[in-house]
Order: sequence, then structure tokens, then C-alpha cells
Amino acid sequence: MRIVIAPDSFKESLSAMQVANEIESGFKMVLPDAEFIKIPMADGGEGTVQSMVDATQGSIIDLDVTGPLGDSVHAHYGILGKNDDTNCQAKLNTAIIEMASASGLQHVPRSKRDPLFTTSYGTGELISDALNRGIKHIIIGLGGSATKDGGAGMAQALGIHLLDSKGNALPVGGGALLKLANIDLQDAHPLIAQCIFDVACDVGNPLCGDTGASAIFGPQKGATPKMLIALDTALSHYADVITQTGIQDRRDQAGAGAAGGMGLGVMAFLNATLKSGIDIVMETVKLDEKITGADLVITGEGRLDSQTLQGKTPMGVARIARAQNIPVIAIAGSVSDDANVLLDHGIDSIFSITPRAIPLEEALASVQHNLQTCPRNIAALYAMKLKK
Repeated sequence: MRIVIAPDSFKESLSAMQVANEIESGFKMVLPDAEFIKIPMADGGEGTVQSMVDATQGSIIDLDVTGPLGDSVHAHYGILGKNDDTNCQAKLNTAIIEMASASGLQHVPRSKRDPLFTTSYGTGELISDALNRGIKHIIIGLGGSATKDGGAGMAQALGIHLLDSKGNALPVGGGALLKLANIDLQDAHPLIAQCIFDVACDVGNPLCGDTGASAIFGPQKGATPKMLIALDTALSHYADVITQTGIQDRRDQAGAGAAGGMGLGVMAFLNATLKSGIDIVMETVKLDEKITGADLVITGEGRLDSQTLQGKTPMGVARIARAQNIPVIAIAGSVSDDANVLLDHGIDSIFSITPRAIPLEEALASVQHNLQTCPRNIAALYAMKLKK
């Protein structure tokens, strides 16, 4: 019997690989002779670096970079390895970067959140380091950023000069973009052109307007109503100058407004392609090939609800398994009242590992035990079915 275990992380408790290990332990109590294939997954959000490094036996690179407030912060990115399984096509020349690691909200206390001044410079430093190591394919996960600078800070870290009308370097931050007069690409990092950039982006917002980066995501980054107007105007002007530089105008493209306009920045300066996060992960680890011939697929995440349909890991895994007529069981820390909608989209059965109503702190403390007990009981039911 061949069982594939492909979960996302359970946020605030276990990584995707740890979740897979516990599920395997539970199943082995009943089915000790089964073959288990563990594939830690992610959807481009928090935990994607760790999941993809674990899935490919890669490595983590730690760096001190410029944080959103201009101070030094500790950040990291991953370099993917070559899995022993020859079906895994991840190469040593692929890096995975989470923007939030260098430029995330976690680096900015609530009292200091001001997107007029926060910068994505540190994300650019991570990209530069990866390029300097000879990386030819970089995957960037957007989300969780503290910035609203349209990727201007990232561009500056990569040698792109953003200049005001007097030829002076533009200060960092989204507010400064109003003074942008010229973009000089002459000193851009020379290895950008030799690298392929794929960006995990599941946000469809354009750069500006009522559904743009400022209006929708500005408040969570600390923007007041007055700031929102200023930032939207600044980003619109920024897009104008980018276009005047000879770069294609992509301000209205779906995803341009992601991560404070970083979606536009990576398209403009890195010629990046925006893709669904789960699709990037599944493609990189060749999930479709790895589950071929499986009798059962187990997936899961911390919480299963109707939002899981929106590009989350369990639905991506279910889509691939369904195409091969492989049954899928989803396991979660909690299951919402509307989660049954997932049963119409490739998931055959849903289980919560939490045995009763308990406080969150207790649920987090007991997650490892519950992640063995619930799968053990699922395996027992599965074994009963096999005997019939």
C-alpha cells in the first residue's frame, strides 16, 4: 500500500514536515507495512521556504538585512536541493524567498507602522545574495509585508537608481515616490537578466484605485485615511515613471497591488511571472509525479473552511489527486461549519484532530499527540474497509 502525506504547516505549532511525520506515526500504528511518501507542502505564504527546503533536502541561508524601518533585522531564504527521488526536479540553482522574512509586519511594532516610510530594501538584499551565489531561478512569496513602496526599496537594493528632479537618490518609503522623476537602470544587478523569477501571488488586486494596494491593504500596515490617498497617488505616479522608462505598464494587471505594490515592482524590474502559490510549489516538487500510483493521499492545514478553496494547499493537492482518481483525506486542527463545501471539490473526507472544545493554548500544546491519535483512528477505519 502506498500512502502520500502532503500537508501544509499548522501555523504557530508545527512545520509541514513535522505535521507529515506525526500523521505517518499515527498511520503506522495500524498499517506498519505501508509505504509512506512525505511531501511537505505550502501555498506561497508563511512557511513556504521551510516546506520547500524540507521537500527537496535543501538548505537555509541566514542573513542580516535592512528591515522595513531601516534597521538591521535577521532574515533567511532557502536554496532548494536535489531530492533523492529522481522524480523531483528541484535544482540546486533554485532559491525560495519569503518577502515577509526581511520586510514583514512582524519587524514593525504596531506603534511604528507607517507605510509612508517602510521599505522593501531588505527583500532586495536577499535577492542580491541569491544572485551572487549563482542562483538562476528565484521563487518569491509575497504576503505579510509591512511596506507600501511598490518594490522601490527592493529595486534600490539591486542597484536601480530612483532619482528626484535634481538627480538625488530618492529616500525610502512609499511616500517618497511622489518625488520620483527618473529611474536609472544602468547599474542594475547584472545577473537579474540571467535569472528566472516566479512570484507566488494569490491576490488579484491592481496597483491603484478602490481595489488597489492602498485602499485594500493599507490599513493593516498602519495607514490612516489621509495616508491612503497620498499612497495611492504616489503609487500611480510611480507607475507613470516606470512606464516612461520604457517598461511595460502593468499597473492594472491582477496582482500588481500585492504586498504594497510589490507585485508591480517584481514585474517591472525582475520581469517576474505572477503565479498561484500552490501551483508553484506543486510544480517545483513535481507533486503529480510523486503521487502517481498512490492508494491514498493525506493533506491538511491548521484550519479547514470555505476559504481553503481559494488556492490553499489542501485544494491544490486534491486537484492533482482527483485527476488520478486517488482518494483524499484532509486533516486539520479545526474544521469550520462551512468546510463541507470542500467535499464537492476533490476532498473525500474531512477530520479535525481536536477531540473536544478546548482553549487555543491547550490545542497548540496537544497538537503532536492529536496529530497521531486522529490519523491512527482514520487508519483503523481504512483498514476495516480494506478487509471487506
